[in-house]
Amino acid sequence: MKLRLALSLALAGLWHRRRVLTLVCLTLTLSVSLLLGIQYLRTEIKHSFTSTISGTDLIVGARSGQLNLLLYTVFHIGDATNNIRWSTYQSLKQDSRLDWLIPISLGDSYRGYRVVATDDNFLAHFRHGQDRALALRDGRWFEDVFEVVLGAGVADALGHRLDDRIVLSHGGGRTSFSNHDDTPFTVTGILEPTGTPVDQAIYIGLDGMEAMHVGWQSGVAIPGRTLTPETAAGRDFTPDAITAAFVGIERKVLTFRLQREINQFADEPLSAILPGVALSELWRLMGQFERALLGITGFVVVTSLIGLMAVLLTLQAQRAQEVAILRATGASPVLIGSLYLLECLFLALVACALALALGAAGITLASPWLLANYGLQVNLRPLNPQEWALLASVPLAAMVVALIPAFNTWRKSRRLGFGEAANQ
Repeated sequence: MKLRLALSLALAGLWHRRRVLTLVCLTLTLSVSLLLGIQYLRTEIKHSFTSTISGTDLIVGARSGQLNLLLYTVFHIGDATNNIRWSTYQSLKQDSRLDWLIPISLGDSYRGYRVVATDDNFLAHFRHGQDRALALRDGRWFEDVFEVVLGAGVADALGHRLDDRIVLSHGGGRTSFSNHDDTPFTVTGILEPTGTPVDQAIYIGLDGMEAMHVGWQSGVAIPGRTLTPETAAGRDFTPDAITAAFVGIERKVLTFRLQREINQFADEPLSAILPGVALSELWRLMGQFERALLGITGFVVVTSLIGLMAVLLTLQAQRAQEVAILRATGASPVLIGSLYLLECLFLALVACALALALGAAGITLASPWLLANYGLQVNLRPLNPQEWALLASVPLAAMVVALIPAFNTWRKSRRLGFGEAANQ
């Protein structure tokens, strides 16, 4: 009965001061939305980040640091320190302990997107997420020298369709003045979205990469020596070198032994890295920034709660008459003091509910944009235990903040009651 009375009085008090408290509730809602949103995106981005490549046991490239090798092969960031010879790749391919190899050649671009030269093994063996294979949304995988397959992000951003003809650029920069005008490529396929850097790349054959560089020296085309699709027909375009290779090992227990052997390869200096270890190291470096961002957001919520306490203390003077009436009608000091706790709790719960609704709407609207522009697949899902705990801490913190005005009101109402008793 007392609880129902306290709730009724608290709701009536909130409604009476709805104009001021609505602004406080809005501020708290935005703060909680920011806090919960950053934690949510942090979890989703980490999942998307760690699932960029799956099922690949080793990445082999020229001698380099593991983060650099991971960045330019998987995330298409930066450039290779050197190439590895085609004969070396063939030696690795003949090793019976290796189940499959995916050759990768980098160096060119198309309107800011990285061009990746590979072969059929990329479509057959590359995995992402929970061992998910690549699939074609439209068309087929390239078969001819001058055929190209687009990542979903590239096709959607540039509006390309099947049978479009595109001209690739020399070099990996966003802007290039050296284009392979004599060797246009025809779009034969578009991949399904993956939420990984695969969406932001263009895929051609190793022979296509070699063919369009015939007659080029030091990044410049020599007039009369470049090929056209017609003059390239029937020629052999076996590459002299590739950038790197993804390796799958049949017996996983041999992974570390093979890594050591490749790192000690006698014919040329190589680096073999474990993608999972390199991803963990990269996320550890990035994790310092995202934890700092989460901490700053937490301070924003604390600031909003302090603002709520300041508003309650300001309104305390205006509630003197209300407190006197409640005491005159028999309300106890504990009941009067608890009104502040209930009001703060109610405001915090409303702010959390609004933050959940606002966050769900924001993720629904922003998810396609994040996938198209940044290759991040952020899906709407139920909150995990850590996120629920973070959300539950807001009402608890609001009640802690309300203890100061609640204690002041309880103390003043006791004095008011003693004064009335003395007068009688």
